[in-house]
Amino acid sequence: MTTLARATDTLTRDALTVLQPGFAGTTAPDWLLRRLGEGLASVALFGRNVTSPEQVAALTAQLRAEREDVLVAIDEEGGDVTRLEVRTGSSFPGNHALGAVDDVGLTRAVAAELGRRLAAAGVDFNWAPSADVNSNPDNPVIGVRSFGADTDLVARHTAAYVTGMQSAGVATCTKHFPGHGDTGIDSHHAMPRIDVDAGVLAERDLVPFRAAVAAGTRAVMSAHILVPALDPDLPATLSRRILTDLLRGEMGYDGLIVTDGIEMRAIAGTYGIERGTAMAIAAGADAICVGGGLSDEGTVRRLSDALVAAVRAGELPEERLADAAERVRALARWTAANRPDGGRSEDTADGDVGLRAARRAVRVTVAEEFTPLTEPPYVAAFTPVANIAVGDETPWGVAAELRRLLPGTETGAFNGADAGSE
Repeated sequence: MTTLARATDTLTRDALTVLQPGFAGTTAPDWLLRRLGEGLASVALFGRNVTSPEQVAALTAQLRAEREDVLVAIDEEGGDVTRLEVRTGSSFPGNHALGAVDDVGLTRAVAAELGRRLAAAGVDFNWAPSADVNSNPDNPVIGVRSFGADTDLVARHTAAYVTGMQSAGVATCTKHFPGHGDTGIDSHHAMPRIDVDAGVLAERDLVPFRAAVAAGTRAVMSAHILVPALDPDLPATLSRRILTDLLRGEMGYDGLIVTDGIEMRAIAGTYGIERGTAMAIAAGADAICVGGGLSDEGTVRRLSDALVAAVRAGELPEERLADAAERVRALARWTAANRPDGGRSEDTADGDVGLRAARRAVRVTVAEEFTPLTEPPYVAAFTPVANIAVGDETPWGVAAELRRLLPGTETGAFNGADAGSE
């Protein structure tokens, strides 16, 4: 009886270890702290958890007081997708701007400074960079999150980003494998499908991921996309052919594999989050990202119970779950060993690198000589609808800043067929 109880406890702990859940609020709820004591090894931060970098530092200290080696993950790409600066907008241009400059040294420096700021706030795992080649100009979810449409450019900047970020002691999670750039559907809402042959995938989409693996990325995030040339039946997140045979086998990757948000409709709408979680771990994923739209104890319980049930039903080998949990713990050991002290972090600060990068990314598109503004202008702001990855919490555009710098500035906001005044 004691042996059975011990085995059950180990199984439950491993099931909790592979989950990376979010939560509501700017301090850790009691249920989350309790689960950390029971085996939960990762916590995800979203915009709803952030008011300032100082508040995040206090939050991560609270989490580590409960479990010192907890992985604290965040989705901080810079540019449009920011969580650490969700209330003000990012201090760093996003991937598309960095790709336009095409200076890998600058990309490396931007990633290093962003990593330094994350580490200073106690965050040690970043779900970035996007290594997707934005080959479809109508892509509704990648777009400017990509370094560009040129494969080699995306590959070299992906590698530079990985090197820079990890030099600050923050593990990167290169996404969205095997490439989300040639999609016309947002996987937050439905299942995208990429209908190209294996040769195109090898020469275009997989190249940046090979570069990331060569650069030592500590994690790779799977995409909820169907790629029939690789697996005609299952999306990448649930495909052993893609995660185990291709990524681990053919590409030689041995780090952590994390799923994209398991609650996204591409998976949840077809398989359900419980079945999807068990299938993903069985296919070769090691950690389940959950919490973009689900952030409660009940979800964590449902998913851990689903993993335990899948093992007992013979649908998920126990050794596969144990291997996944050990890979999570291995990443936690890496981040702990590479965590900078406060003094060293300040010594390596490059606070103006984001501004320098943004200035270099600006392109003047008119022939006339530019005259700086000296009087309040009228600004017509054409504002795109933010996708779920970007969110609607972050201010966008130049209007508010111009009003601050030049009082009396008038603006008009235009969004598709809708128009109004600010």
